[in-house]
Amino acid sequence: MTANAASRAAEILSRPVALNGLTVPNRIVMAPMTRQFSPGGVPGENVVGYYARRAAAGVGLIVTEGTYVGHESAGQSDRVPRFHGEEQLAGWTKVADAVHAAGGTIVPQLWHIGMVREAGQPPFADAPPVGPSGLTAEGAEVTGRAMTQRDLDDVIEAFAKAAADAERIGFDGVELHGAHGYLLDQFLWSGTNRRTDAYGGDPVARARFSAEIAAAVRDAVSPDFPVIFRYSQWKQQAYEARLAETPEELEAILAPLAEAGVDVFHASTRRYWLPEFDGSDLNLAGWTKKLTGKPVISVGSVGLDGEFLKAFQGEGSSVRGIDDLLDRLERDEFDLVAVGRALLQDPEWAAKVLAGRFDELKAYDAAALRTLS
Repeated sequence: MTANAASRAAEILSRPVALNGLTVPNRIVMAPMTRQFSPGGVPGENVVGYYARRAAAGVGLIVTEGTYVGHESAGQSDRVPRFHGEEQLAGWTKVADAVHAAGGTIVPQLWHIGMVREAGQPPFADAPPVGPSGLTAEGAEVTGRAMTQRDLDDVIEAFAKAAADAERIGFDGVELHGAHGYLLDQFLWSGTNRRTDAYGGDPVARARFSAEIAAAVRDAVSPDFPVIFRYSQWKQQAYEARLAETPEELEAILAPLAEAGVDVFHASTRRYWLPEFDGSDLNLAGWTKKLTGKPVISVGSVGLDGEFLKAFQGEGSSVRGIDDLLDRLERDEFDLVAVGRALLQDPEWAAKVLAGRFDELKAYDAAALRTLS
């Protein structure tokens, strides 16, 4: 990379950005990545160090790994952190304090898995899997329980309680996990939402549950406390799935969420450089900003060139340039960019990019999944 190109990268990515009442010092976000390194759901000193290292190396905003909200069917793993319980929240307080001391900002990702069975985990025991229609994927057999109004109310309350706790213990905002085939996404996607009541049917009805969660969260926190909503077209159980086939359908889903109090959207794609709809070069994040006017985070293989599954199987991935990403940021197509595997492999990724040290970037390989340092 030339000196001019490196200087351009530093200039564009180092700009602060306002997300409601939060000023993020630069445009680099650490994407949420499930780790399962919190026995008993309690984040320990290893988790504190993991996030503090990325903040100290220049990441502007950290979105934590998914954390279970306080609902009996929120998740199965005893090693995924929870965002409820005295000991668990005490651990998260240490994480937030360490990130702030290192100069970063941080939000927890609040998560309910719904019908998804987590890899390596036993079947649900006392609490059955729940979802809009008891389906894990389009065309699947019913293996769980369709949620009642009481179930919906309980989950809404759990998200609102977790958000209030996040503000109370010093986090800078919250992210609601509405992507990748988990509970909120199961309502948004027609493939898993076959309800005939007010929560199923057209895109607006399918967005109602997520909008009610967003509204409850908005009411539970201060007006200037940022609420982020992460969503995706693809699902982990159906990579080619789509919530919306047209911009009009996408707007019908996003508008109720924006009206309910979502401040920022986090548009998850597998490859950020791919256009979302025919006839436009805009990616999903670009369309989200165009349709809602809200700040948007883009994500999807930033800094990498290679298939995730191939990398997971040990084939590795090479470093990909970010010129196209910088072009899009310069055009204000979106506002921030989330980096996942590249930051997992290299905690210094942000510092290197902001300083123009692109020749020092490390290629991602499967060993990162094992060490998660």
